Amino acid sequence: MAKGALIVIDMINTYDHPDAEQLVPSVRTALPSLTGLVDRARSEGVPVIYANDNFGEWRSHHGELVETSLSGRNAELVRPLLPADNDLFVVKARHSIFYETPLEYLLKQLGADHVVLCGQVTEQCVLYSALDAHIRQLRVTVPEDAVAHIHADLAEAALRMMERNMSASVVKAEAVVF
Repeated sequence: MAKGALIVIDMINTYDHPDAEQLVPSVRTALPSLTGLVDRARSEGVPVIYANDNFGEWRSHHGELVETSLSGRNAELVRPLLPADNDLFVVKARHSIFYETPLEYLLKQLGADHVVLCGQVTEQCVLYSALDAHIRQLRVTVPEDAVAHIHADLAEAALRMMERNMSASVVKAEAVVF
């Protein structure tokens, strides 16, 4: 039987980077859909996997990433999306959630053949992760209201590319079927 997984990309974040000022308004807009999607996945028993940048901190683990993010200047964007005890966490160092991470193996262990990608940044990490998922023959869904962008025009183009070139289902978060 086909099974889905919700992957939350880079939402554990200090927002202490050059593009943060442009990104934060989009995160604020996407946050209600993001939190609703995470809550729904948990209530339906769908695995929730956080795939998060390690910000070059090679000695840190996900608990430290969470602590550091909560001490950042936009902690109110992180707090609603904190990983629950039974959520899974994959640390990444590059744009794609698959690049040199154990995510592909984890999805196989879960029996997941469908990934729902939410988080940030639409025109960067979400786009590259969707491509890598497509290459791995996974079904991809991207809830357009649960992803945040830096550049609206590039995000719109990225969503169109995911839909057209990667056969991704681009829908509203409320329409996501895991």
